[in-house]
Amino acid sequence: MVDLSVIILTHNESKHIERCIQSLKLITDKIFIVDSFSSDNTVQLAEGLGAVVIQNPWVSYAFQFNYGISHNPFPTQWLMRMDADEYITPELANELNQVLESTASDVSGFYVKRRVMFMEKWIRRGGYYPIWLLRIWRNGMGICEELWMDEHIKLSGGHTVNLLNDIVDHNLNNLTWWTQKHNNYAIREVIDLLNIKYNFDNKETVKPAFWGTQEQRTRYLKTKYASLPLFTRPFLYFLFRYFIKLGFLDGKKGLIWHFLQGFWYRFLVDAKIFEVYLRAGKEKNDIIEHFRTEYGKNLQSPNRSVPVQ
Repeated sequence: MVDLSVIILTHNESKHIERCIQSLKLITDKIFIVDSFSSDNTVQLAEGLGAVVIQNPWVSYAFQFNYGISHNPFPTQWLMRMDADEYITPELANELNQVLESTASDVSGFYVKRRVMFMEKWIRRGGYYPIWLLRIWRNGMGICEELWMDEHIKLSGGHTVNLLNDIVDHNLNNLTWWTQKHNNYAIREVIDLLNIKYNFDNKETVKPAFWGTQEQRTRYLKTKYASLPLFTRPFLYFLFRYFIKLGFLDGKKGLIWHFLQGFWYRFLVDAKIFEVYLRAGKEKNDIIEHFRTEYGKNLQSPNRSVPVQ
């Protein structure tokens, strides 16, 4: 066991939480879950495996995760971020058991590779592997960006190291669940893209840089994507992923993934942006008021919306 605690956010994750926790048992027994009032038996399953669970009303991912950081009951040297539908490979567990005990004092975080599984297939192409994510950092040196979408851990100092092995993202829900989830994601993505243009809340984020870390490059590319014309960019992005980045080599399941995640979802986002402009116009204050009245979201508030229990 290493001096590490893991923070997981949950809401109705009974299909995944046991698998996630069992994989983490190879490295730590300090697992802290912030649950947003699940209506299934997620809490009972997690507590049965020794996790500490508290419940807090959902506001946003960043708000909930930073709540988890500030309320973590384990005074460990290292923190780790996991999603409930993820698990770590035995190889990564072995690597962490060896590396974390002998890390130099100037190392503040570790990047791991995320392996996405879709319909039981590993999505290897289309720019989806490897995706490097900062998932482990020194306690007290990292917070989650307060963004609507694609939130990253932001470090206050030190430097980072890349690990060799993987976290696996393997959601077991069906395609109907997946499309409904991404429909809900789409409005957050709309706000995130509009925020690049209008700067609603003036939050400090990871600095965009093409030659920087994974999240800096992601932020840079997202700002460039946001500057492209509506309805043109989903086509360009899909063609880039599917042909130039060889997504077609992922087969039939890969076609479903790259089309839905790389085109359909992003076209839906553009359609929702078009609807915002149609109903509210393009003035910043009118857009802020539109989201307040239409979606109950305050784009200028740290809490951003009224917590729903």
